[in-house]
Amino acid sequence: MILPLPKQRRPSLFRDDEPVVQGRSLLPEAREPGAYVPRFGDKNIWNFNGVLERPANCWASSWRVHFSFELEDPYWNLLVREFLMMSFNPRHPEVLKSGVLLDGYGSPSTLIQVASRLRTAAKWGRNKGLPAHPETWTVQDLRRRIIDLSATGITPNTVRGHVTAFKTLAAAVPALSLGWPAGDPWPGQSSRQVVQLSASKDLATSAVPPETWFPLIRAAWAYIHDFAPDVLRADRRYNELLAAASPSAIGVDERLEEWLAAPQNKVPLYASPSEDQDPQVNWSLLMLLLGYERDRYVVFSETYGPLHRQRRARILEEVAKGRTTTQALAGEVVQTARPDGSTGPWHPGIGPRALKHLRTALRDAAFTLVVGLSMMRDSEIHEILRNSVVEHYSTPAVASTKIKGTRNRPGKHWWIAEPLVEALAVAESVSLHPERVFSPVYSARQDGAIDGVNMLESFVRFVNTNRAWTGLDEIPAAYIRPHMFRKTMAMLTDQFPGSEIATGIQLKHLAKRALANVTTRSYAASDDNWAKYLEDALDNVKFRKIKDLYESHTAGEEIGFGPGADRVKDAFDQINDAVKARNGDARTADTLLRTTRIHIRFGMLNNCTADHANPVGAVCLENAIIPEGHVGPLDERCRPDRCANSMIGPEHLPIYDSHQRTQLQLINNASMPACRRDLAERELDITRNVFKMAGESQ
Repeated sequence: MILPLPKQRRPSLFRDDEPVVQGRSLLPEAREPGAYVPRFGDKNIWNFNGVLERPANCWASSWRVHFSFELEDPYWNLLVREFLMMSFNPRHPEVLKSGVLLDGYGSPSTLIQVASRLRTAAKWGRNKGLPAHPETWTVQDLRRRIIDLSATGITPNTVRGHVTAFKTLAAAVPALSLGWPAGDPWPGQSSRQVVQLSASKDLATSAVPPETWFPLIRAAWAYIHDFAPDVLRADRRYNELLAAASPSAIGVDERLEEWLAAPQNKVPLYASPSEDQDPQVNWSLLMLLLGYERDRYVVFSETYGPLHRQRRARILEEVAKGRTTTQALAGEVVQTARPDGSTGPWHPGIGPRALKHLRTALRDAAFTLVVGLSMMRDSEIHEILRNSVVEHYSTPAVASTKIKGTRNRPGKHWWIAEPLVEALAVAESVSLHPERVFSPVYSARQDGAIDGVNMLESFVRFVNTNRAWTGLDEIPAAYIRPHMFRKTMAMLTDQFPGSEIATGIQLKHLAKRALANVTTRSYAASDDNWAKYLEDALDNVKFRKIKDLYESHTAGEEIGFGPGADRVKDAFDQINDAVKARNGDARTADTLLRTTRIHIRFGMLNNCTADHANPVGAVCLENAIIPEGHVGPLDERCRPDRCANSMIGPEHLPIYDSHQRTQLQLINNASMPACRRDLAERELDITRNVFKMAGESQ
C-alpha cells in the first residue's frame, strides 16, 4: 500500500516495490533468482552496478544514484525519485496515461547529474530563504536560480544542463504527486537559447597543438616499437623467477657457488639515480636469480652471524671486480642518442621496481597512439577487448563497441594502420584484465575503470622525466583531452586525403577522406596553429610525387599523356640535361626539381598542370563565374579530355576503361530511356577522347 505524504496531491504513479529498470536488457547476474534490481521505494541509493552494462570508461561510482544531503528531505526525496523514474522510463504506461511525454535519459550517469542539479537547487533555495519545499516556488524563482548560476562563472554548457532539468520537470508536472512550479520558465526558448549559446556549426573542440602532438606521437611510438620489447622481456623473466622461487633458503651456499661459477651471471645492482651516488646491490633480486623468494635476502645480512657476513663479503668482492649489471632482467637494451650528445641504454636499469612504472607507461603509450591516430572515441577505446584486431574488408581493423548516442551498444569496426596493431598487442600483453585491453596493470581490483585523461597526462610526465635516458624530445605542457585527438586526426586526414602523415614514423595509409556532413566538416576544419605544418607537409608530399615522376621518366617509363604531360616531360628533360652537364648526382636533381617551376595538381581522373597564378588554357575557367577570392582552376568543371593543361597518367587509364565499359552496357540496354542513353553516349565520347590523347587503341 502506498502511503502518501501530507503534501502529496495524489498517490505516486509508482509502487515502492516497482523496479527502476524496465524495458531494458539486464545483465545475466541481474536476471538470476534473488538478484536485486533497484526499486522505486529505495530512498537512499539506486545501484545499477551488476544490473545494467556499464561502459568500460565509467567508474562504479558513476553507476550509483545517491539521494543524500538535501535529497534526504522526504519531499525532495520523493519528488526527485519520481522525476528520475519518469525520465528513465518515459514509456511507462502510467506516465503515458498521465499525458506526459519526455525524451528520457538513457544512462544512470545522467540520472546522477539530474539528481545533483536538483540537490543544488534545493540548497540554493534554502540559502536564499525560499520555502523548504518547491511547491510554492515560482517560475521567477527558477529563472533567478539560473541567473545566479551564470553569475558564478561556470560554463554556459553547464548552466544549460540546469535549464534543461527545470524545463523537463515543468513538462512532468501533471504526473508528479508533489508540487513544482507549473509552466515552462522559458516558453518558446530552447535551453541553448536561454543561456545564449550560439547555434554555430563549428565545434568548440580544439586541435592538439602541433608542438605537443608531434613529440607526443613520436614518444608513444618509441615506447611501443623500440622500448616495449626490452620491458616485456624483463617482465617475462621476472615472472619466471617468481614462479620458480623456493620459499626455503636451504642449500643457498651450494647454489651461490654454482651461480658464481657461471661467468655469464652478474650481480644485479640498483640503477644509480645520480653520478655521485654509488650503485647498491639489489639483494632481493639476487635471491630471485639464485632461485629463492625475494624476502630471503636476509641470508646476506651483515647484522646476522658470521656465515651471513661471509656470503655478503663474497658478493661484494665480485662487485669490486666489476662483475655487475643493472639489466639483470632485460639483458642488452636499445641504445639511444641522448640530449647531451652521448649514446647509451634508453633505461639505466629495468628492475622489479621500475617494471611497475614501465608497464604503466607502455599501456599509456598504446592508448596515446590509438586515441591519437584511430579517430576512436575515448569510450570506444576502453571497450576494446582482447583479440579485437581483425581483418575487415581485407584491411586491418579493430572491433569495439559504440556507446555514444546509442542504447543497444552496437559493434563497429575502425580501420587502423600497422603501428596501432602493434600498440594494441603491447597493451594486451600488459593488461591484467581477463577481457579488456586497457585496464590497471598492477591493481588486483579489476572492476574499476581507468581514466583516459590521466593516461595522457601520466605519459607526458613520464616521457619528460626520463628523456635524459631515452633521448626523446620534450613534450610541451598543454591542455590535451582524448576528444581533441579525434578532432586533430579529422583535420589532418581532410588536409591529406589518401596521403601519408609525416610524423617521423610510417603510418601507412592511415589518412581517409573526410565524409561530407556538417559534423565531420567541423571536425576537419583547419586550425591556425597547424597551418604552417600542414602547408610544409603538403609541399613535401607533392615534391615526393614529382620526384617519383622524374625518376620514372629518366628511367624511360611512361609518366603520362596529353599536352600537360608533354610540358612536364620537357621540364624533366631540361633538368636531366642540366644534371648531366654539371656531372651532378641525385642531390643536384633534387635541388633543380625544387627550384624549377613545375605545376602539378594530382587528381583522381587526371593531373592538372595549370599555373595557379596564370592558368592559361584552362577549360574549366571558360564562361565560368569565379567565386570571390578563388585562385587557380575550378576542379568541379574539369574536362580531362580537352584541356591543354590535362595530364593523363597511366594510373588513370583503368578508371576510364571501367567507365567506358559501364557506358557501353547502358547504351546497349534496350530498356534504357533515350535521355539516359544520350548522356551515356556523351560520357563515352569523353572517355574515347581520353584514350585518343593517351594514344590507346580501344
